[in-house]
Amino acid sequence: MARVIMAENGFHPDFPADVAADLATVTAAPPRAAPAGGVQDLRGLVWSSIDNDTSRDLDQVEAAERQPDGKIRVRVGIADVDAFVPAGHAIDRHAGAETTTVYTGIENFPMLPEALSTDATSLVETGDRLSLVIDFLVGADGGVVSGDVYRAVIRNRAQLAYDGVGAWLDGGAAPAKVAASTDLQAQLRLQHDVASVLRTARHEHGALDIDTIETHPIVLNDQVVDLVRQQRNPATELIEDFMIAANGVVARLLEAKGMASIRRIVRTPKRWDRIVALAAAQGGHLPDQPDPKALNDFLSARKTADPDRFADLSLAVIKLMGPGEYVLERPGGPSEGHFGLAVQDYTHSTAPNRRYADLVSQRLLKAMLAGQPSPYADDALGAIADRCTKMEDAARKVERAMSKRIAAVAMSRRIGQVFDAIVTGVTPRGTFVRVLAPHVEGLLASGAEGVDVGDRLRVRLTRTDPDRGFIDFART
Repeated sequence: MARVIMAENGFHPDFPADVAADLATVTAAPPRAAPAGGVQDLRGLVWSSIDNDTSRDLDQVEAAERQPDGKIRVRVGIADVDAFVPAGHAIDRHAGAETTTVYTGIENFPMLPEALSTDATSLVETGDRLSLVIDFLVGADGGVVSGDVYRAVIRNRAQLAYDGVGAWLDGGAAPAKVAASTDLQAQLRLQHDVASVLRTARHEHGALDIDTIETHPIVLNDQVVDLVRQQRNPATELIEDFMIAANGVVARLLEAKGMASIRRIVRTPKRWDRIVALAAAQGGHLPDQPDPKALNDFLSARKTADPDRFADLSLAVIKLMGPGEYVLERPGGPSEGHFGLAVQDYTHSTAPNRRYADLVSQRLLKAMLAGQPSPYADDALGAIADRCTKMEDAARKVERAMSKRIAAVAMSRRIGQVFDAIVTGVTPRGTFVRVLAPHVEGLLASGAEGVDVGDRLRVRLTRTDPDRGFIDFART
């Protein structure tokens, strides 16, 4: 089903034959991970990665160091994918068409062959790796006061997972790798501290505190048996804060060198009046003109007042803001900025194993470091940006379609059970409810009379249709 939906949305689930030929060539004589010719040796740092438990396509590692003046130096090592995937070769052409790895919950459809993305170019613990290091200083106020990029050889000391590190940072037991190393413990605590300072500064400038519901399936003997909500925690926030800061550094460096680039933007909401009305309906007040700081203050207040429904409010705001997109940014030209992050300078550069825009940014950076002109004409960058936006929209459709079907499969064993639920939508197509545990949404097929958004109900699961992703409930 995942493969069919991928094809329906313009993706090619299988790699073409010429990709296999290119892959054989590069794996037979891979680039040597050794310090030389402007490539620094940073293997002595206590690098670590934090990602999902099952992730193998690791794009970044992190290390931090407190400076004598109190500032904190943060280094983010990014996998040097360009060293293995030359521009214009078959692997690159396929990646440029797909533009993103698609995660369907059951099977991943990688942008790059897994022999690269989960092995040769992945920053796993298996040895030395080539990387681009984004290096920046963070002041006590959370401001990024300087930034640099250079090539280096690194070695990941600890491949860690969000849940384990997040629980430990919240006061729980340390994961085995963390417990075994006092150096790693000190590293992670310092990273947590500087990430918190970065995050506080971002929110003070108006970055939005959004909390959406994401679930992942529990699979036993190749069968989906349950759904578990993916929770934000200090580890997920740490990585998010570092990636936002690193991407800002890259955008500003390319701008300063006079190089056109691909920026990641979220435009100022055209439907701000609807966001104002949404806030008013919940007792809030927003100014007539778009103001991310005021919006974030409202969201923070609602998160404290009604945490159960905050995810639904977040989703409504996201829909009214509109999706992010990729655009060509010329030096000195107008900058739309990223409304959700409340920043003007932002690109994508930290996930070249998974996103084509990031691989392009990496090539721009390497040209900048070599003192060479951009490898892309402005028109070519604009076309790549348009393609990345189009395929990212398609990937969201695939992931939504599959999440509904996975939920229907997981719930098929629970027909007749009763759940606590919240009404999330009343539309001409029907009334929809979200079950609180597990977090799944479905149609209130019976008993919808007189209910409205936000009402809390007890509902009984009456039917599932995995082929179409339908889940039906009846009010008890």
